[in-house]
Amino acid sequence: MKLRMDVAVPTSSAWVDAVMEDFNTFLISHAECERKAYAMAMSFVAKYPDRTAIIPELIDIGIEELEHFRDVYQLMAERNLLLPHKIAEFDYAAELVKLSRSTPDERFLDRLMIASVMETRGGERFRLVEEALEPGPLKTFYKELWTNEAKHGDVFVKMALNYFSEEQVADRLKYFNEIEGNIVANSKISARLL
Repeated sequence: MKLRMDVAVPTSSAWVDAVMEDFNTFLISHAECERKAYAMAMSFVAKYPDRTAIIPELIDIGIEELEHFRDVYQLMAERNLLLPHKIAEFDYAAELVKLSRSTPDERFLDRLMIASVMETRGGERFRLVEEALEPGPLKTFYKELWTNEAKHGDVFVKMALNYFSEEQVADRLKYFNEIEGNIVANSKISARLL
């Protein structure tokens, strides 16, 4: 089974333009997303302590996301940008999560697939940002970042395959990938990451 699907709807060039015009807003949003990604990985550990086959990978992802947050915060500090007091609500993520099924096993699978499509989208967007930046440390940073984020999309699918059949995983991955594409296609263009 292919572990990751390409995004169903590619990010528009208008989004890249918005980011390049307001990179400070993008950085703040990026930091918020890294904090949320760290919290999501740790939430899986807390909610599913009996899923021991995936705990080590979740911890590794959590550490990596926290390191990304630290690195983005450093970029913000260099620009005298402050973290918001409250992490903004992400309509994008909420739209996906509300479609999770309710039985414990189904919800577990759905949350893993949501994590996969969100990480894949993040990787795609970081690649677009990297491609739009001039050569230098910021471009290098985003190149390293998008390659890591793309791998995370794969990791969540691999985790699911420890507990569910390829058919179940592929079906839910396709479902959430299509829904995520529709959300992106119908979202207002802004400099936010997601």
